[in-house]
Amino acid sequence: MTVSIITVVYNGAETIAEAIDSVLGQTYPHIEYIIIDGASTDGTQAIITRYGAQISQFVSEPDRGLYDAMNKGIQRATGDIIGILNADDLYRHTDVISRIVDTFTQHQADAVYGDLVYAQRHAPDQVTRYWQAGTYKPGAFLRGWMPPHPTFFVRSKVYRQHGYFTTSLRSAADYELMLRFVHKHNIQVAYLNEVVVVMRLGGVSNSSLLNRLRANQEDRVAWQMNEIRPNWFTLWLKPLRKIGQFWQRK
Repeated sequence: MTVSIITVVYNGAETIAEAIDSVLGQTYPHIEYIIIDGASTDGTQAIITRYGAQISQFVSEPDRGLYDAMNKGIQRATGDIIGILNADDLYRHTDVISRIVDTFTQHQADAVYGDLVYAQRHAPDQVTRYWQAGTYKPGAFLRGWMPPHPTFFVRSKVYRQHGYFTTSLRSAADYELMLRFVHKHNIQVAYLNEVVVVMRLGGVSNSSLLNRLRANQEDRVAWQMNEIRPNWFTLWLKPLRKIGQFWQRK
């Protein structure tokens, strides 16, 4: 199976090389690596072009935001499985993609996800939070659960069947997509019980209380868009479940 990995970047010169190296260093041999750049002005493009033919597809042009760029990458992907690695994130080790593919095969899954750690922006080896996703159980989204999106790998046919990211959402498009795929359409998911991605701190939805409240509002819209109703406590449990991440380590 071929795995298409998509990295979306805009003015990411500070971290893009580490993200690229973590993909190109994977031991799995069948990887298509696609980078979608939003016409960066800080030298990002020069860094990417240094990798030459090791990058399968490189597009640099203005876009309408993060999720529009992700959709561009997905639509260009030719692999059987699609994963998305942010420009300031890293795969935890060189066998991540091999283990993801093994999990797809063992469970005949439509999607596979794993655990994620948050790290200091300038010291990705200094972990501050550990997101242990746990095994999915039907109805888990109603209890505030969601998998870490950077660890969420999906068969390309699922995107073709059930659609792409909703670009009208600013911070909850990844949540909406996983809610739609897993909770609404009941695709078959499998859990890889290990840390898959190291995420540097600084995400939009978690950067302030105001942004967290805005994200909570968008989460509500995500349920409405899919014509499904959460429990009264669902959208409050979702952020509360993250509190324990500050005390877990792996």
